[in-house]
Amino acid sequence: MSTTLLQPLLTIAPAQVLRGRELLVQSGRAIARLGHCPLVIGGNQTLAIVKPQLQPVLEREQLSVAWMSYSPDCSETTLSNLYQAVVQHQADVVIGIGGGKALDTAKLVAHQHQLPVVTMPTSAATCAAWTALSNVYSDEGAFQHDVVLSRCPNLLVLDYGLVQTAPRRTLVAGIGDAIAKWYEASVSSGHSQQTLIISAVQQARVLRDLLFQKAAIALQEPGGETWQEVVDATVLMAGVIGGLGGAQCRTVAAHAVHNGLTHLLASHGTLHGEKVAYGILVQLRLEEIVQGNQLAATARQQLLKFYSAIGLPQTLYDLGLGAISLADLQQAADIACAHSSDIHRLPFAVEPAQLMAAMVSTTAEVRREERGERSEQPAPLPATPHSSPLTPSSTNEVTA
Repeated sequence: MSTTLLQPLLTIAPAQVLRGRELLVQSGRAIARLGHCPLVIGGNQTLAIVKPQLQPVLEREQLSVAWMSYSPDCSETTLSNLYQAVVQHQADVVIGIGGGKALDTAKLVAHQHQLPVVTMPTSAATCAAWTALSNVYSDEGAFQHDVVLSRCPNLLVLDYGLVQTAPRRTLVAGIGDAIAKWYEASVSSGHSQQTLIISAVQQARVLRDLLFQKAAIALQEPGGETWQEVVDATVLMAGVIGGLGGAQCRTVAAHAVHNGLTHLLASHGTLHGEKVAYGILVQLRLEEIVQGNQLAATARQQLLKFYSAIGLPQTLYDLGLGAISLADLQQAADIACAHSSDIHRLPFAVEPAQLMAAMVSTTAEVRREERGERSEQPAPLPATPHSSPLTPSSTNEVTA
């Protein structure tokens, strides 16, 4: 007779998701159902743009509103200041509006006070609006640790019109962050027999194929139907995967590389998803160097072509890090390989020297005899030719 142990808490999705255009000015009633004294958290620039639109919406619902910047970062200093702001305002709901760091800050502040939280993304650069997770950085922007939250947001307001005002680069970065889900989830969890993890890995595969098929078209037609579908993929669907599969389906080597790079001041001009996209290439290169995995080499070449098509970084130079010193590279690699790093979810051990070698060779050529056959187009959805829908394959499977 088996004993059933308590399984980890599932935080799969927000309680409610509103999608559409001009939702910012229609969201008052949904917010009022959650509280009457909202604290709105965002960056200075975002608040200056959004406040004139959102303030009258909240006032019509007779809500008492306070506005706070999360400057300088989603850091312990900021969190301490905002903790006091919640107390002083007697806030009973937190609203986060902006990019990933603004939303992470709002979620974590709400979590600390056990308050409901509303997320309003202003770009499609991450899935932070969806997830029960916040990343904490230093005041200078260096990654410190993440915090698993007790629940996903109570309300997610995805206003496509608002997201469309963001620079094209933010959606490209979101595509990079989202497509990493497949390469990370499958290498760490592709052989799992757990139902929900199998589901998460397969969702990651579908997400990858959707982005391969639709990303370039979406970027050419901002605001169009395909663009909207890709926004849904980066903001919503990417969040589902971590909710179903847990930490091991969220972050592996690609995010570990991102975390290490954030400790270099020169990297702070690049977006989260840009560093993660580069990190995918590093992860695949590690599989080649450490394991001799030629499927990884083929997958990397396929990604390089995709990156070229949509404008994702392929090298340290593309990230503005072409002139960093060997000591800086060593520092980033050491941090990425720290004992608590997500890189150790790889099915093999990685040393900093191996990681450094991978970081400087992301565009290395693949010898002709090692390439094998490589198709340039992703598989028709939902099936793929190399495995059954319930048999997770290698992270490096190349779609036909």
